[in-house]
This record gives sequence, C-alpha cells and structure tokens, in this order.
Amino acid sequence: MAPATPTDGLRRVAMEAVTPEIDGGRFPAKRVVGETVVVEGDIFTDGQDALAAVLRYRHEAATRWIETPMAPLVNDRWRGEFPVTELGRYVFTIEAWVDHFETWSRQLAKRLAAGQDVRVELEVGARMIEETAARADGTTADSARLRELAKSLRIPNPHPAASPPTSPASGEVNGELTTLMRRYADRAQATTYAREVEVFVEPQKARFSTWYELFPRSTGPAGKHGTFKDVERLLPEIGRMGFDVLYLPPIHPIGRTHRKGANNKSAQPGEPGSPWAIGSEEGGHKAVNPELGTLADFRRLVKTAAGEGIDVALDIAFQCSPDHPYTREHPEWFKHRPDGSIQYAENPPKKYEDIYPFDFETEHWRELWQELLSIVLYWAEQGVSVFRVDNPHTKPFAFWEWLIAELRRAHPEAILLSEAFTRPKVMYRLAKVGFSQSYTYFAWRNTAYELYQYFTELSQPPIRDFFRPNLWPNTPDILTEYLQTGGRPAFQARLILA
Repeated sequence: MAPATPTDGLRRVAMEAVTPEIDGGRFPAKRVVGETVVVEGDIFTDGQDALAAVLRYRHEAATRWIETPMAPLVNDRWRGEFPVTELGRYVFTIEAWVDHFETWSRQLAKRLAAGQDVRVELEVGARMIEETAARADGTTADSARLRELAKSLRIPNPHPAASPPTSPASGEVNGELTTLMRRYADRAQATTYAREVEVFVEPQKARFSTWYELFPRSTGPAGKHGTFKDVERLLPEIGRMGFDVLYLPPIHPIGRTHRKGANNKSAQPGEPGSPWAIGSEEGGHKAVNPELGTLADFRRLVKTAAGEGIDVALDIAFQCSPDHPYTREHPEWFKHRPDGSIQYAENPPKKYEDIYPFDFETEHWRELWQELLSIVLYWAEQGVSVFRVDNPHTKPFAFWEWLIAELRRAHPEAILLSEAFTRPKVMYRLAKVGFSQSYTYFAWRNTAYELYQYFTELSQPPIRDFFRPNLWPNTPDILTEYLQTGGRPAFQARLILA
C-alpha cells in the first residue's frame, strides 16, 4: 500500500521569521493608537517563479479582513504595514502564492529583448488572462476588460519578435492588466501563515508620558495633613512643569497595628504610617483614607486633573495591614505560621510586621483572584485609567495575565506600570503578560557606556515590541549614590536623560 501524501503538496510558498511576533505568537506585540505596524517576513519558494503576498489584518471586533500588498525587500524578505486606529487587539496574518502571471510577464520581456518569436507565449498569456476573467465574472466590467486584453494578445502581428501593441512589455496597459490580474489572482494553492499574530493597541500615553509622584498627605499647610483638595490646587503647577500623569501612592485607610515610622521603626505618636499598610476599621482597598477626604473628593480630583490634561495614576498594592477587613473575613487568603498567626512580609533580615502579603498558593485562589480584580475594576469605575502596580514580580504571571485581560475587556483604555526592580527576564515576562510600562535600571546607569549599552538592549527587537521603559531618576525609597553626591548637576543630568 502506497504511503499517504500530504493534502497541501501544491502549496509551494514557505514563510519564516515573521515580525513582530513575540515568543512564537504566545504574546501580542504592542502599539499605541495612531501608530503603524510594520510587518516583515521571509517569503520564498522553490525555483525562479515570482511571488505575490498580502498582509491581512483586522481589529478583534471586526469580522472582515482588510488586505494590503506586501513588497519584496532583499534576500526574500518582504514588508507590509497597516495602521492601528482603535484601542484593543488587532490580528494579522500573511498570505502568499506563486504569481504565474508575473512569472510569465517577466519571461516574456526577456524573450522580447532577445528578439525571439513570442507567439506561443502570447497565447499562454491570453489563456491565463481568460481564466482570470472567469474568476472575475461577479464583476462584469472587470471581466469584460480582461477578455478584451486577452483578445488583444491574439492580434496577428507581421513581426513576431516585436512587442505586440497591448502586451505587458509595451507598457501601454501593463499597470491596468497587472492590477486586474492581482485582484482576481488564483489563490487556490496560496500559503497562509501558520498563526494569526496579535498586536495590542493602547492609548498614546502608554508609549510616552511624564509622571509626577507626590504624597497627598504632604501637600497641606505646615503641620496639617494634606487632602485631595490640596492636591487639586497644585494641578496647574504640575501641568506647567510638563507632567501629564500624577501618581499617588495608596490612598486607602492605613493600619494601626505594628504601624511603622521612619526607617522601618515602630511609629511614634502622630506618625501616619506607611500608605502601603492598607486597611483599617475604616475599610480596605475600596475605601479612601478619611484624612485625605471623601470618595467624592477623589473623583473630583480625577475630573479636575483631566481638565488640565493630567491623568491621575493610582497605586495598586495587593497586600494588607493586620487591621484590614480581609484578615477577619478571609483568613484563608493568607499564610499562617505554626502558632496560628498570619505571616507578615519579610525581606530577611528586614521585617515588615505592618504588612500581610496574600498567599497566591491558597486553595481558595479563585476567590482571591476575583476579589483582587474587583478592586481594580472599582477604581476604573471611579475614573482612574492609569495604575502603578506595586511589586508585581511577587505575584504569579498567570494571575496578572488574567487580571489585565479582564480589566481591559471592560476598560481598554487602562494603562498599567509595573514597579518591578528585578531580573530582566522577569521584567520582560511582566511586560509580555500585559503591563504597559515598566520601571527600569535607569537609576543605576550613570556613565555614557552604561547608558548606551542599556538602551541599545531596550531598543532592539524583539524587546522593543513589548517592553516600554519608564525612567524614574529616583523613587521614595531609592536615592542612588549618583544623586546623593552629584549635587545639582546630577539632578539636571538625570532629568534631561529621563
């Protein structure tokens, strides 16, 4: 018994090395609204036949594909491009086929240049055009025109070696004929790329934005706790400095148990504690610290900032103080020590008794995930579209991929900044699973060589197609030696570089 033969044996075109494609299509490339996606790929076949290729793309909400031709570059490399005008996910693929008409046209031109008799070749071309006219029957005008062109190739010519008046080689109708032949090309044996490659499109601020961080409690008059209204009064000044994102550390009630003061010491009377120790009897992640104002005050701040061209970015820190309602209502979401107490955060030898991390290996992880998603959705409903996420590298990648996808399903305008000072592969994975921007090693790259090497790495494919650096010269808990000792020139240099 003869062995089975493949079903696609007549598909002669091969495709390789398509870009932008992240990890074999596992993750989407990233763009922002208004950009152009440039797609390249190695497209080739056996022998010397000419090829044709088209780039096919659509937004995820559309059902109809849009096609645009691809053009050859060098060494079998082809390129096409398409615009992205809407938020959300686009998909693209490539279709390519052996272009028998273009092959015939090239060979005809060579025969004519050599002074050969081309009557047989003209008949081959005429029949090819007639076959195309049959495929164009649904478009009467095009079909009729193709038949006219086929007929013109059969006009008797007293000089067989001369160019017939309407042959492609004459140039008189070459453009029209080529256009019609490509429009109704026979794609029965076309090769389609193995995958539909995804591109996720975000707001323009995901590509470039200027962030200003402040603690609202520090914006009040001397000796008084600042409020959202105090922050509101600063918005014009922040805008004049050129910032278009105002980042606020957690705005939630702060726990009192094991409250921390300066340098991780126990808080003294009157010290407000760390905003990242979230939760007290006044509420948790969906509550506002009453010392800052009300939810209505916060909503007004967001709206007023938007009027100044500034987005308010909210800190998302998935952790709790010992006083958080979750510790009583859902103790199963936390790790417990042998003595029955909840495990507090540690970075040995440092201890952070005022913070309880969630246990992402709990048997009740599904309920935990749903609750954490509800927190982000809640603040998105209050008008927040930009989030700075605290220590995402200490939570599972699968969790972030799920949460970000669900958030963007409801709010495609959402932008997320990953505060992950960690190993490069971890930072890159977080970008792949959905984070719009990431903190970087910029703060520790000081010399020209260091800066050149680092930004060369970040600007090369494939990293540049999914990872967007956010350049902070310093943070509330990172003040590099360069800034400590460099004086005013160091601050000026870092500002200009950032």
